[in-house]
Amino acid sequence: MEHVPPPDRELALLDSELARLDARRAQLLHRRAWLVEVLRAQARTGFARADTAFAPPPPAFGPHVPPRAPSGHGAQNVLLALGGLLLAVAAIAFTLFSWGAMGIGGRSAVLATVTAAALAVPLVLRRRGLRATAEALGAFGLVLTLLDAYALHAVALPGTDGTAFAAVASAALATLWAVYGLTPGRPVLPLPAAVVAGQLPLVLACSATGAPALTFGWALLVTAVLDGVVSVRAARSGRTGVRITALVCLAATGSGALLAALALSLAAGGPAGALAPGALLVVAGAAALLAARWAPAGLATACGLVGGLAGVAGAGGVVRSALPQEWAVVAYLLAGIALLTVVRILSVRTAAGRGVAASVAVVVAGSLLWAAPWVAVALAAPLSAGTRVWQGAPEGLRAALGGPADWPWTLAAPVVLAVVAALGAAARRWAVELAGGGDTEGPAGARAAGVWWRGVAPVAVPALTGGALLVTAAVADVPYAAGAVLETLLVAGALELRVRSSRRSARSAAGSAALGCALAGAVSVTALSLASQVATYAVVAALTVLFAATAIRLPDRPARSVAASAAVLGGIGLTVAAVGSLGLSAPRGAPLLLVGPAVTVLLGGVLRRRPVAVPVELTGAFGALVAVGLAVTDPASLALVLGLSGVLAAGAAVRPERRKAAGALAPALFVLATWVRLAASEVTAPEAYTLPMTVPALVVGVLRRRRDPAASSWTAYGPGLAVTLVPSLVAAWGDPGWTRPLLLGLAALAVTLAGARGRLRAPLFLGGSVLALLGLHELAPYVVQVVGALPRWLVPAGAGALLLAVGATYEKRLRDARRVREALGRMR
Repeated sequence: MEHVPPPDRELALLDSELARLDARRAQLLHRRAWLVEVLRAQARTGFARADTAFAPPPPAFGPHVPPRAPSGHGAQNVLLALGGLLLAVAAIAFTLFSWGAMGIGGRSAVLATVTAAALAVPLVLRRRGLRATAEALGAFGLVLTLLDAYALHAVALPGTDGTAFAAVASAALATLWAVYGLTPGRPVLPLPAAVVAGQLPLVLACSATGAPALTFGWALLVTAVLDGVVSVRAARSGRTGVRITALVCLAATGSGALLAALALSLAAGGPAGALAPGALLVVAGAAALLAARWAPAGLATACGLVGGLAGVAGAGGVVRSALPQEWAVVAYLLAGIALLTVVRILSVRTAAGRGVAASVAVVVAGSLLWAAPWVAVALAAPLSAGTRVWQGAPEGLRAALGGPADWPWTLAAPVVLAVVAALGAAARRWAVELAGGGDTEGPAGARAAGVWWRGVAPVAVPALTGGALLVTAAVADVPYAAGAVLETLLVAGALELRVRSSRRSARSAAGSAALGCALAGAVSVTALSLASQVATYAVVAALTVLFAATAIRLPDRPARSVAASAAVLGGIGLTVAAVGSLGLSAPRGAPLLLVGPAVTVLLGGVLRRRPVAVPVELTGAFGALVAVGLAVTDPASLALVLGLSGVLAAGAAVRPERRKAAGALAPALFVLATWVRLAASEVTAPEAYTLPMTVPALVVGVLRRRRDPAASSWTAYGPGLAVTLVPSLVAAWGDPGWTRPLLLGLAALAVTLAGARGRLRAPLFLGGSVLALLGLHELAPYVVQVVGALPRWLVPAGAGALLLAVGATYEKRLRDARRVREALGRMR
């Protein structure tokens, strides 16, 4: 038996089906109307219209939304606004220009009648629902009240002071507009206008009486407080326009009061002069904190921030005026620390408490920015004293720094650093509270700030303490040795912090900062130690040991690699110092610098495939480059350094993981050392010295290729061929005879043919290059003669023709180049 739904259910199904059918019918009718319009257009023009044939048709399936009829409210508002504006212009013109044609009674009667009508008619219009018209006439009535005040002063009270009259008039108008804004119908404009007019009475009264600047500040503050009261009451009553207007006025008047008080506080010459503006700032800050109780979360945080900064400026200004100028920052910092009691009262979990805490953070950050240049000078100044190497230890640390002679060293800077460090240590407990302390409730931003400070504090606090100690030593001008020892100990402390932070988190930002501080301190103290030979050895040796020990203790690879590389650089520095102590010239002492690279090659064999091995060996290679740079002025020393470097590369190539890179580098260094040695000995027949090396090298290469056919020809034959071909080419380049060029050309041709036949890249390249250069050298004199005999225009013409030919056959040349590259790629 078929199931029949209940009547109510069946009725609902029928209604939904009928609605669907109606919607479908509307879609089809819309589609049909569009098609009919297209066909009519084609019949009229004989061809399809561009705007229909190519435009996408309306969807055949989809809801049809009829076009909305334009609303008349916008046009109505425009017309009403223009009408009110024209009435206001007419009234102003009547008051200013046609006023004198009537007597005093007529003037008063006309203006009073029009004003009363303009203010009364909107009340009737609002009851009948014509709100837009009522607002336009109400705005006109407000303008008429301003004209009434002007007329009253111009006719009835012409001798009254204008500023005093304006103060009274603005207060009266603000009261009148406020009362009018509370009439039935809730008019929109009067209450915001009353708020704006309320900003003027107190300020104008102070101006009329010639009050001092501090009185202006109090007037602005009282006005700002009244604006705050108005904004709170408007928020409760739902008057958004009044609330926004009051907040804007509050920001303007409050900022004016704070700026005026701050300027007076900074200009005060003593505690007595700073007490009055300080009181104004403190009261303003208290008012802002009180306002935070009724403000929403974001605005409450802003109120807390402004209140905290105002309190710091007020209290710190009084303390500052009693101290020397360089201690002003300390005074404001102490005031900011005292403000932390307010933070504890309000709690950092409240919006106002977070704002006050942010104000303390701003004060602390500003203090650090003021003290940072002293730390920067203490660290970077030794770098400028690099030209005074081993000229004797100075008496004091300040002379060893070699910084700006007129730098204003002051004890206030290390005091600021020490106070902030102590504050940071004490704030770690608060950071736990900010981070949540196990409670997941609370603002996400506060928790994030707490987590961030908990991670940064373990490094920030010791870094600030170290900076304070370093600047204190510079200010006190301690002995040179004590300063070097202190900075070395600070580097050791930073490295210890890096090791401890890696135990908590392998790759923490705090650990990276500690390692960065250690590296900066190491560079600074190394430059500082260059003034004395004994200090150089002691400091560099100590740094080498410290970084090596740190590299052993660190678990994470990047930091361990950095520490190990720094230790290797320290060893290279000790070698350089030893060269200087022995009194050797740079070329003569260059071979001694290879001690460091030799040690790194041995360490690489011990470390094998550990990740730290690569940075250590690369740093050692840098030491070899330094040795080459020092020996470049003496060919004999350069040949020795290159040969020893080749030995080290060959030793590294014994290990399978370094065979590819070092195996190619070692023969290149040997060959280069041979060339340099031949050039240094002024050998005119290099073949006699190089051929005995070439033959065994080629024999070894043949044996290597037989054992390993996949070996590269560069490794097997490159060094043996290059050791003879290149010096012979250099000798042939300056040989006026024909014997050597002929023999070298035949040898290069044979090598080239052998490489092409055996599909070997190294013989083909080396032989072909030598053959081409030799041919160019032999043909050069004749080419010069031919070019000299030709017209000058022929060379650019020939170059242009060549470029055109190459451009016309560019694709073919590109294909040929690809074939050559593929052929070379198949060679060994």
